Amino acid sequence: MRLSATIFLTDETITPTRLARELEQRGFAGLYLPEHTHIPVERTTPYPAGGELPREYGRTLDPFVALGQAAAVTERLGLGTGITLVAQHDPIDLAKQIATVDHLSGGRLTLGLGYGWNVEEAADHGVEWGTRRELVRDRMALMRALWAEEPTAHEGRFGSVRPSHAHPKPVQKPRGPVIGPRTLVGGAAGPKLFAHISEFADGWLPIGGRGLTESLPLLRAVWADAGRDPAALQVVPYAVHPSPGKLAHYAELGIEEVVVQLPPAGEPEVLRLLDAYADHVAATPASRDAV
Repeated sequence: MRLSATIFLTDETITPTRLARELEQRGFAGLYLPEHTHIPVERTTPYPAGGELPREYGRTLDPFVALGQAAAVTERLGLGTGITLVAQHDPIDLAKQIATVDHLSGGRLTLGLGYGWNVEEAADHGVEWGTRRELVRDRMALMRALWAEEPTAHEGRFGSVRPSHAHPKPVQKPRGPVIGPRTLVGGAAGPKLFAHISEFADGWLPIGGRGLTESLPLLRAVWADAGRDPAALQVVPYAVHPSPGKLAHYAELGIEEVVVQLPPAGEPEVLRLLDAYADHVAATPASRDAV
């Protein structure tokens, strides 16, 4: 099992370069970064975890810029988004960002994507809330057309692109001839989510990792029914507060990577927690160079 880390990097926290170097030196497998473009002050959408929305949500660094910095100062550390709000992006621009980070990092990018929870944030991007899942599905297909080896068109419900020259290409080919970074979909367990994972992704990014004993067999069944290779499914519990028992449970379920949560804090506090996680990293060494 590999241990990666996630953190809300902001203008008030440890820097991407400092954190990336420390993670690589300490044997972590990867760094995943979340995304929020802005948080409208007048908001009726409740914070999913309950209570007041934490300060860091409105101060989050752009994940692709920050991961670019992290890539430049590391050689093996995996780089991931957790998650990219695909519906809030122009897919042609996003395809370029993703391909560039994967190219410059030598194929170290994992695209964690999700559908979002903040209705007001999405609305400012012109997203109709009820269609956001199909919008993301369509945009993933459009981006894959741009990543294809040969100029490829995409005509979709929400957008289209004519056959185009679009370089650089992502380095990775996790699905045979299909080009693009490893893709994990975040969200709560359910038939629609599992259908989308099985259609266009490589696995699931469940926040907290609760209920996997019950939900994993359901996902595996949908995955198999879609004709996907059972051995290829990747499930990566995300934003986990680790304990030996929890990690042992994940290992029993066949999980190969866990993403632990770091606080949105300055360098001293973050490094202290990395020291506290040292025993977990030593017990679960990274088994490959990148996420």
